[in-house]
Amino acid sequence: MGHLSLPASKRNPRQWRLLDIVTAAFFGIVLLFFILLFTPLGDSMAASGRQTLLLSTASDPRQRQRLVTLVEAGQHLQPIEYCPAEAVAHMPCEDPRRNSQLSREMNFYRERHCPLPEETPLCLIPPPSGYKIPVPWPESLHKIWHANMPYNKIADRKGHQGWMKREGEYFTFPGGGTMFPGGAGQYIEKLAQYIPLSGGTLRTALDMGCGVASFGGTLLSQGILALSFAPRDSHKSQIQFALERGVPAFVAMLGTRRLPFPAYSFDLMHCSRCLIPFTAYNATYFIEVDRLLRPGGYLVISGPPVQWPKQDKEWADLQAVARALCYELIAVDGNTVIWKKPVVDSCLPSQNEFGLGLCDESVPPSDAWYYKLKKCVTRPSSVKGELALGTISKWPERLTKVPSRAIAMKNGLDVFEADARRWARRVAYYKDSLNLEIKSPAVRNVMDMNAFFGGFAAALASETVWVMNVIPARKPLTLDVIYDRGLIGVYHDWCEPFSTYPRTYDFIHVSGIESLIKRQDSSKSRYIECQTFLDC
Repeated sequence: MGHLSLPASKRNPRQWRLLDIVTAAFFGIVLLFFILLFTPLGDSMAASGRQTLLLSTASDPRQRQRLVTLVEAGQHLQPIEYCPAEAVAHMPCEDPRRNSQLSREMNFYRERHCPLPEETPLCLIPPPSGYKIPVPWPESLHKIWHANMPYNKIADRKGHQGWMKREGEYFTFPGGGTMFPGGAGQYIEKLAQYIPLSGGTLRTALDMGCGVASFGGTLLSQGILALSFAPRDSHKSQIQFALERGVPAFVAMLGTRRLPFPAYSFDLMHCSRCLIPFTAYNATYFIEVDRLLRPGGYLVISGPPVQWPKQDKEWADLQAVARALCYELIAVDGNTVIWKKPVVDSCLPSQNEFGLGLCDESVPPSDAWYYKLKKCVTRPSSVKGELALGTISKWPERLTKVPSRAIAMKNGLDVFEADARRWARRVAYYKDSLNLEIKSPAVRNVMDMNAFFGGFAAALASETVWVMNVIPARKPLTLDVIYDRGLIGVYHDWCEPFSTYPRTYDFIHVSGIESLIKRQDSSKSRYIECQTFLDC
């Protein structure tokens, strides 16, 4: 029997269909490869994948540690990726979503609460879209780029009070505030009738609940260096506005802990509608103000409850606490009250309605890093040396005169003078040999991460910059000497993120970085347990 000869196209149809699928898949893979290799889509997908890997380190400690090891060994060849765009203003220790689950008592939830290092993704905080090099000082005091901080809430809500306004591509700052809508200049002129704001008697000031820091910015013309603070709040980045303007500021909350300053740091303390309940919790907050205010210094409170409608009891209580602490009433001018702190130990009576008493020797007056507020009054006599206004030198002489709190330290006089000479030489080297421009217009906001006696900042005193002097909390607490010199700073532990918004410092300086990453009692590095975060 003969065999039927079929065309090739009709033989084994199953085999041909499988071959077609394999061939199509092959060419599809080749096409996808060229798309990923040569088009922006490929770049986007690759970046997304790398970012997902970086973000996954927050939930996978082993993955994070592998990446940290590669970075420290210099073997991570790819650049660290940016965090998602919504992280543009991220501050790890002031995360509203994280902190909202905490107790509201004494505003505990608005204080610093830092995640563990392994809970923090390893990515870079991105700038906002359209970010520009900041407006240089001193123009920045009056205007900044809107693109750098595209948050309109303050301008919309407080523009009528002169806080700030949107004008084209800028935010402008007329200098007003809730209690001084006519401008901080007029307000300061009123205060100058009662307080020696000129002449160098006052140098360091703390502005509590500062808004956009127009008060502190205006005081600079009087030679007074005001450090402003406020919590991260619903107004959206008021401290970031202050720093973008070039005014000293940082994020903080007066809640359950002492503020991160030593005793008797400030010559002037100011509250303009800061809404701190000074007499609450047995006057705990007023006691903290008293700890920070230098003997002979001035306390100014404007706004509630000072002669404020329906707050007669609160106003009476505030006056009662001041009397119990022997504060001298200088003036009550409208809704503003001015007190002067006594120079000697408080005349606090044994019996008073707030249950106030003097601290005993077991309470260190200047410990203030995660230190719980105390319901006792710090004695000026508990700190050695001349501290009171009138006994310390006026500015600028106090910058170079050896403070009594430095002399009280072992070999303090010699160490202070050697430190001053050292930093005069080093800063000259920075400028002349390294050609570093540590001055405006290139630089305004400076941080010294390991400041000791503030010698670096003192060597820059002739420049139009200000320096945030940071004293590591694990090292000798010399921040009191820095304030006695008329400089400013804070305590901080570099195992944790700093309390500032991203992109707020122009120049960051550190000396002796090895001492920041090693235990004081061991030669072992603490890289693994303590990563240094700089969202600055």
